[in-house]
Amino acid sequence: MNEESIKHRKQSSNLGNNDPPAVSKKLKSMNLQKEMGLISGICLIVGTVIGSGIFISPKAVLANVGAIGPSLIIWAACGVVATLGALCFAELGTMITKSGCEYPYLMEAFGPIPAYLFSWSSVIVMKPSSFAIICLSFAEYVSAPFYSGCDPPVVVIKCLAVAAIVVITLVNSLSVKLASYVQNFFTAAKMVIVVIIIVSGIVLLAKGNTDNFNNSFDGPPLSVGGVSLAFYQGLWAYDGWNQLNYITEELKDPYRNLPLSIIIGIPLVTVCYILINVSYFTVMTSTELLQSQAVAVTFGDRVLYPASWVVPVFVVFSTIGAANGTCFTAGRLAYVAGREGHMLKVLSYISVKRLTPAPAIIFYGAVAIIYIIPGDINTLINYFSFAVWLFYGLTVSGLIVMRFTKKEHKRPIRVPLIIPIIVTLIAIILVLAPIITTPEWAYLYCCLFILGGLVFYVLFIHYRFGWAQKISKPITMHLQMLLEVVPPEGEN
Repeated sequence: MNEESIKHRKQSSNLGNNDPPAVSKKLKSMNLQKEMGLISGICLIVGTVIGSGIFISPKAVLANVGAIGPSLIIWAACGVVATLGALCFAELGTMITKSGCEYPYLMEAFGPIPAYLFSWSSVIVMKPSSFAIICLSFAEYVSAPFYSGCDPPVVVIKCLAVAAIVVITLVNSLSVKLASYVQNFFTAAKMVIVVIIIVSGIVLLAKGNTDNFNNSFDGPPLSVGGVSLAFYQGLWAYDGWNQLNYITEELKDPYRNLPLSIIIGIPLVTVCYILINVSYFTVMTSTELLQSQAVAVTFGDRVLYPASWVVPVFVVFSTIGAANGTCFTAGRLAYVAGREGHMLKVLSYISVKRLTPAPAIIFYGAVAIIYIIPGDINTLINYFSFAVWLFYGLTVSGLIVMRFTKKEHKRPIRVPLIIPIIVTLIAIILVLAPIITTPEWAYLYCCLFILGGLVFYVLFIHYRFGWAQKISKPITMHLQMLLEVVPPEGEN
């Protein structure tokens, strides 16, 4: 028996207990590895942000504000809000260099209960619903060419979405490098379609096709609720500006690469989004855009014919890249929450062979599939946006609090205090305005679900009732052996 076989036997013998495997210094430690550089960081931000949103949200933004001019202003304002939020998260990410994004920041600023409620809401609702939305968008664009002139059957869309979730979950469970390469490839691919749409729009504008921009502010009166819902849809397209903070522990030189990736990535996305919307409106009137089943496909049919097939193909690439980036980062949140004892402990375990947080990624994919079953894209977006901006506001307010309570912390990046104050106020407006102006039961259900997490916190975490431990322990042990995973080094 050679030396490698002996090492493998030693690793396998540790799968039934809570001790890390016996490994030599030559082997990598049982922790997540630092394998993401600056280029990969920028690709992760751009690739996650530019996904399904820019191909879905223009229609919803326009429907809520009623005219082209206010719609373009909303898109630019959303980019500013995303940039300000990203700057706040850059300070938090370089001050607290732990994966999990909002989770460790809330833990540091406010303690375990707000951090737990965030992990509960994110792992069960926000991140899986985001994954589901992107994969549903992917399925709509994949199936659209096969059902010309009519909507694809719902069952076809949902089956394709489930298949996408399974494949992406598998890729991310197998290898960090493979997931990173996939992300870089699809980011490059999606930039091709972005460039095609933007250049086509500029060429048409240069030829004098500006009729659709005449009287661009003529429309129905704006309402606070309508503007808020338009912001929800626009900010959904920008969501992902904080994705790099989920993988800080896997980022090479985070003090340099985290802020640089944000500073380069978010403004690049903002410029692309504004120019893409201008291109859409150059080709379609407001009424035509609202009636379009797939905005980018309609654009391609009118501008690129007979090469219009290029658009849906690259839109599919774009959505797959966004779904992959979302899965890559969100799995780390479940991993960190499990490591802190706020979720099942097995979610913090790492694959012996792959060095990936496989249990967390698989759990995340399984919950996303559940959301596919009753999923409606616009309802999911509103539900997602309400919850996510509740915690964005709480996290950024934590930055303000820590300026006074954690003065000793090293801050490689220090944003002016006015920026987190502005972001906090914007978050408060975004959360309260729809509830006050257009109240819906979905918002109440969302709040009740978030607060309902306290029941599980009391039973499983605070008091640690014996019967709860008896239930979770055998589940953890069997999953550990099935998935061949072990706790990260340093855990007992």
